[in-house]
Amino acid sequence: MLATIKSVRAALDGSVPHLGPTTLSFEEGRRALDRNTDALFGLRPSGRVSRIMVTLPTEAADDYLLVRHFVSRGMDVARINGAHDDPDQWERMASNVRRASAEIHRHCQVSIDLPGPKIRTGPLVDGPRVVKLRPQRDLRGVPIAPALATLVPSGSNVLTRVLPVDLLWIERRRVGDVVDLIDTRGSPRELRVVEATPGKLVVEVWDTTYVETEATLACGGDTTRVGTLAPIPQCHVLRVGDQLVLTNDVEPVDPWRHGQTGCARIGCTLPVAFEAAEVGQRVILDDGKMTGMIEGVAQDEIRVRILTASPRGSRLRAEKGINLPDTELPVVAATDADLPLLEVAAKHADMVAVSFLRHERDVDCVHDYLRRVGAEHLGLILKIETTAAFARLPEILLHAMRSPLVGVMIARGDLAVEAGYERLAEVQEEILWLCEAAHLPVIWATEVLDQLARTGHPSRAEVTDAAMAQRAECVMLNKGPHVDTAIVVLDDILRRMSGHQRKKTPLLRPLRSWVDTSP
Repeated sequence: MLATIKSVRAALDGSVPHLGPTTLSFEEGRRALDRNTDALFGLRPSGRVSRIMVTLPTEAADDYLLVRHFVSRGMDVARINGAHDDPDQWERMASNVRRASAEIHRHCQVSIDLPGPKIRTGPLVDGPRVVKLRPQRDLRGVPIAPALATLVPSGSNVLTRVLPVDLLWIERRRVGDVVDLIDTRGSPRELRVVEATPGKLVVEVWDTTYVETEATLACGGDTTRVGTLAPIPQCHVLRVGDQLVLTNDVEPVDPWRHGQTGCARIGCTLPVAFEAAEVGQRVILDDGKMTGMIEGVAQDEIRVRILTASPRGSRLRAEKGINLPDTELPVVAATDADLPLLEVAAKHADMVAVSFLRHERDVDCVHDYLRRVGAEHLGLILKIETTAAFARLPEILLHAMRSPLVGVMIARGDLAVEAGYERLAEVQEEILWLCEAAHLPVIWATEVLDQLARTGHPSRAEVTDAAMAQRAECVMLNKGPHVDTAIVVLDDILRRMSGHQRKKTPLLRPLRSWVDTSP
């Protein structure tokens, strides 16, 4: 025992050359983490340690002022999601970030996500092309505010409560005109013009109205037809005990609901899942809204029994996530299909984020692709969003650290789905510990100030979550109409918390909230 202890001490003292350098002290380890963080995310903003990453919406490709606003508000890293949009839009987004950073004299990095092998549900048959206009009513059912609809020229983007019609017909309308319509139920309705501007009308109606494609609008003897409306998305409605069949055929399927004959069927976008799945393994649908167990596997079908769902039935739509946490999927994190994105990243980005990796082989695969496009200089962000990646995280980090710049994203959405929400706090804590030991920066991601970004009003719980995020080196905000406000609020929270705690260490600063500052 004594000989063993002496050998270990000699190794730690660095007196055995072939065992490597002397172990870093706590302060030296902290400085190493700071150097790695600065190299990946840029220099630390004044007043706070954690950087702010913001997911750019599609509009950022063409709306330079939006990007400039984000940078001026405090965005330190702009995230471009490679699962959406196209190479031209990715380039324009990155160019807008560079331009804004130069104009404001505030550094902002660019990160591009590789989409990875995400499994999703296939399409359902489109619903009717109908817009429902419903006035606001009081508790007695009396209308107290009209429903509003916007009329735009045919060929424009069709959104909710937007009706495309002939441009010349729009130009002939004036405020106060009454437009007659027979809705889908045969009910006569009157739409009154309340706003008329070049290329747009706003109309109001005081009765519930269903307008469909090709409906006739008439103002006096002047008529037009409603253009093609967006279809209403359809869904399956599933309850506990129902059977769902995942199929290799991704053609649109008819919607099914609990109580109908037969069972629900829907496509699965990852063909290799049908070879790898086994009876008894778990299936998680739509970010945990439903869970099931595999009861049978055939060449082109996986039969799933629903185990948890809403008592009234959970809705399963197209393009929703499918998680197979118990299934060893023979997939890689990057393929030739990712080359256009990687080529854009090589020219315009500072780092690439790898989605849905499961094994250190995925890291080696991405390294090979980065070499192919001459992008070895890019930082590498490892998105930990599967239990398989969490289980092999030490090996994954060792392979990733062959790159000069490495960071880890705790992608808490999919990770919570696979690991279970009750275990998420422990899992994210262990990832923070391991990455601190490796001196690697961490990104705290998914639903940070999400309600604030979507509605403009935060919940109390998400403010506390944002404060906890200060232990990471970067915090990610997702898209939303109020994300600019979320940037400012997050910046303020991170600045306040930076004086209280650094990683796991309390800073024990003086508490001044109760100090009497009156003269």
